Formats: sequence, C-alpha cells, structure tokens
Amino acid sequence: MGKALQITRTDHTGATLRVLAGKCRDGAQVRRLLALAMVLDGHPRSTAASSNGMDRQTLRDWVHRYNDEGVDGLKTRMAPGRVAFLTEPQMAELYELVVSGPDPAINGVVRWRCADLLGEVKRRFSVDVHESTIGKWLHQLRLTRLQPRPVHPKKDPEAETAFKKTLPAW
Repeated sequence: MGKALQITRTDHTGATLRVLAGKCRDGAQVRRLLALAMVLDGHPRSTAASSNGMDRQTLRDWVHRYNDEGVDGLKTRMAPGRVAFLTEPQMAELYELVVSGPDPAINGVVRWRCADLLGEVKRRFSVDVHESTIGKWLHQLRLTRLQPRPVHPKKDPEAETAFKKTLPAW
C-alpha cells in the first residue's frame, strides 16, 4: 500500500477551505477545495475523492499541487492554445493593406476579396491558410465584408461631370 496522503501546507484548516469554496465561482476548484477540506478533517482519501467526484490518484495530484502552490494552484487553468499564424505587426500590416485598398496595376484587382487577400497573405507572410480564415481575421480587425462599389481604374471624372451637365432634366 502507498504512503498516506500528506497535506504539508498549514495555511488553512478544513473549515477555512470550506469558506473559500463558498466564495469561489469555479465549480471544479470548489470540488477540489471540499475534497482537501475532508482530508484535513481526517476522512479517508478514498471517501474524500469519491464524495467530490474524482479518483484517489486525482485527489493525490491536487494535494501535491495544493502543497506547492496553495489555493491558487487549485484553479482551473486554460490551455494556451495554438500559436497564431500572424504576429501583431503582421496583423497591423494586413489591416493597413485592406484599408488602403489594392493597387490595380500591381494586384490586378480593384477591390479586395478574401480570395485575393489569401494570395497576398501567402506572398507577403508565407502563410497558407483557408479563405474562411481570412474572413475571420477581417472580423478580428473589426473590418466588414461590405465593400464599396468598385470604381473602374480608367474612370474619367471630367467626362462624368460633362455627361451629367448635358443630361436633360426629366
């Protein structure tokens, strides 16, 4: 049989752990605090674990974490997640690229679509993502997919005003 479960930290008693559990908003942390309170009150570890919905080994792991880090060590930790494809400066550059609009001579388009930005992101940042990811990035940058009416690059504003002046009034 293994060695008995030892809680070496003497900061709190079973009663104070129950008080802390009553103030806690994290349900998993509450279960851990109550299990440790039962152990501090002298209950067997199998009873403390089963009463709080965990295995004896899991309780043992939480006791070790509590001994090392205290009550804060019992909080639920979120996984950091995947590393972002683009860094903050690259996202800022993408924002400026979208806001400034494409150059028809260089980019060959008069307005950005997600498919066009996909190629531009691949060319500039060497990142290959799906077209829907580009849409998500635009949403994160607080840009909408609503696009202004495209303007032809060879549009002549003088000819347009001259045409409007010669148009008969209806």
